[in-house]
Amino acid sequence: MTTMTPPTAEAVHKALATVKDPEIHKPITELDMVKDVSVSPDGSVLVEVYLTVAGCPLRDKITNDVAAAVSALPGVRNVRVELDVMSDEQRTELRRKLRGDAAEPIIPFAQPGSLTRVYAVASGKGGVGKSSVTVNLAAAMAERGLSVGVVDADIYGHSVPRMLGATGKPTKVEQMIMPPQAHGVKVISIGMFTPGNTPVVWRGPMLHRALQQFLADVFWGDLDVLLLDLPPGTGDIAISVAQLIPNAEILVVTTPQQAAAEVAERAGAIALQTRQRVAGVVENMSWLEMPDGTRMELFGSGGGQTVAESLSRSVGAEVPLLGQVPLDSRLRETGDSGTPLVVTEPDAPAAKVLRGVAERLSTRSRGLAGRLLSVSPAGR
Repeated sequence: MTTMTPPTAEAVHKALATVKDPEIHKPITELDMVKDVSVSPDGSVLVEVYLTVAGCPLRDKITNDVAAAVSALPGVRNVRVELDVMSDEQRTELRRKLRGDAAEPIIPFAQPGSLTRVYAVASGKGGVGKSSVTVNLAAAMAERGLSVGVVDADIYGHSVPRMLGATGKPTKVEQMIMPPQAHGVKVISIGMFTPGNTPVVWRGPMLHRALQQFLADVFWGDLDVLLLDLPPGTGDIAISVAQLIPNAEILVVTTPQQAAAEVAERAGAIALQTRQRVAGVVENMSWLEMPDGTRMELFGSGGGQTVAESLSRSVGAEVPLLGQVPLDSRLRETGDSGTPLVVTEPDAPAAKVLRGVAERLSTRSRGLAGRLLSVSPAGR
């Protein structure tokens, strides 16, 4: 009977280098999370792993991933994984490894040379489907293989966690917040920190500080795209975004209704004061497809094109109408269930338009994106 030679400890370490922390997305070996490895002559392997915090919500996934990676090695008879918790000193070292020695957290997306495209999704008024557009764009971009994050910057009317199906809670490691994920998208929202459906009753300065923490204290990793779901209008949050991430571009969402379009123009025109780029306009609720193939324009027509043309004249550069999203009850249903339409029904007409918009925003030339501009918002 032939017996397999047990693997060396070095071989086990190499296997563990393929296991990534599910929140930080770096190998556990690189993060110094492997406490010890011991291999018995009979092929039994013991792997001791440090968790970043005692209540790590993904401890089972780490355990399973470690066991699977080591079990695949020739000569392994069985694998036992024991968990320990990092000390305060180890967590401090981990933060330095990830964030550097900066005394105060910095906003990585505002740094010179940042390659993350930042889109602030804005609307003049509520009820135009801005959050639905944000969530579906994020999911569509993630499906394209991009690393995507969403900040629910609508502090008073937060809805992104439900619509994206993000039921997890953020994990705090040292001075960093690890955001939960859903459908391949990292997401943070004030709703993850408030009990139940408790309302947030804050004044402007507190809104600014909350947004600053979402951008600086959250460990986002290397994002390709960051979407910010802004509250309606041109208030405190819109100004704070311009101050904190001056290279963010504005994506305006409107409906075909002329009254809504006029208000949406104001949301886009804030770019004149903040000197930000307007990435384009998305018209939502454009029409209802009838069984006979005709279209019923419940909210009129032309609003999106009107906004795009008006903003083009105002900012002196082309502002494209990126897409017209038809009415679809499934878009509402999938938002309520936390499963974006672009994921569950990718061939639905509304999903096709949203995926097309996501593709245009993912692949277009960068233009001024990534370059810091001089920003002096009016009234500040």
